[in-house]
Amino acid sequence: MQLQTAQRKRAKIKMALQAPSGAGKTYSSLLIAFGLCEDWNKIAVVDTENHSAELYAHLGAFNTLQLSAPFTPEKYLQAIEVCEKAGMEVVILDSVTHEWEYLIDFHSSLQGNSFTNWGKITPRHNAFVQKILNTQSHVISTIRTKQDYVLNERNGKMVPEKVGLKSVQRDGLEYEFTLAFDLDMKNHALASKDRTGLFFGQPEQKLSIETGKQIRDWCNSGAALTVDDISRRIGDIVSIQELLALYQEYPQFKEILKPEFEHRKRQIIIQQEVQTALPNLQNATNGLH
Repeated sequence: MQLQTAQRKRAKIKMALQAPSGAGKTYSSLLIAFGLCEDWNKIAVVDTENHSAELYAHLGAFNTLQLSAPFTPEKYLQAIEVCEKAGMEVVILDSVTHEWEYLIDFHSSLQGNSFTNWGKITPRHNAFVQKILNTQSHVISTIRTKQDYVLNERNGKMVPEKVGLKSVQRDGLEYEFTLAFDLDMKNHALASKDRTGLFFGQPEQKLSIETGKQIRDWCNSGAALTVDDISRRIGDIVSIQELLALYQEYPQFKEILKPEFEHRKRQIIIQQEVQTALPNLQNATNGLH
C-alpha cells in the first residue's frame, strides 16, 4: 500500500438517462453521443426497443445492433464486445431496463428459497455492470421509469400529466454512473447524479450536441493515465475477477504489465489455497488432542 496525491485521470463517461417512455431518451442520447465523438460512424445503439433507434436515422449514419428477448445480461456483454471490436467510441444501451426485467422474471421462475436464489442473480448483474464501467468506450444507458399520472392545475383546471417515478432497474445502479439525467415528458433534463460538477444544481435544460461536447471536454481534461498508475492498482487487487477486469480495462498496457498481472494472479491463488487449507489443518490438529 502506498499513499499518493489524488489526481483525476482522463476518463470515458458512463452516464444514464432516466425517463418514462416517450420522453426522448434515445434522441437525447444520440445528440450527446455525437457531441462526445463528432462522428456518427463511431456511435452504436444497442437497441432493445424493436428498431426504434432507426427512427432517428436522419440525424446521421450511426450503427445499430438489435437485441431480442430474452434480454440476458450475457447478451448485453456480447453486444458491448461487438461494439468494442468495431472501434465504437460511444455505445448507447437502449435500454438497460430489459436486463433487470429479465432477471426479475428469471428469479421468479426459480424453485426453492427466494433469498438464496438471489445468489444466482447478483453475479450475473454485477458482471453486466462491470462491463459497462470497464469498457474503453463512452457508454450512455437509458433507463425507463415507472409511469404515473398526477393532477396539476392549469388555467383553473386540474389536468392529468404523465410523470416519471422510480427507475426500472436494480436499486443503487445510479450510483455506478458518473452522470445521470432525469428527463420529463417535455424532454427537459435535470442532473440527479453528477460527479463532473458541470450540471448539478443547474436549471432544467434540453440535452444537445453541446451537452456532449461539455462532457467530452471534462473527460479529456484529466491527466493522462500512466503505466505506474495501473501498476499501483495491481498490487491492491485481492480477487482474480477484479484482476481480470483491470487487465481488460486498459488494453494499451496489457503487454508491458503482463508479468505483473501474472505475478499478482499467482499470489492471489496461493492466498486462496492457504485460506482453504487452514480450516482443514486446524481440524486435523484438533483431532490429535
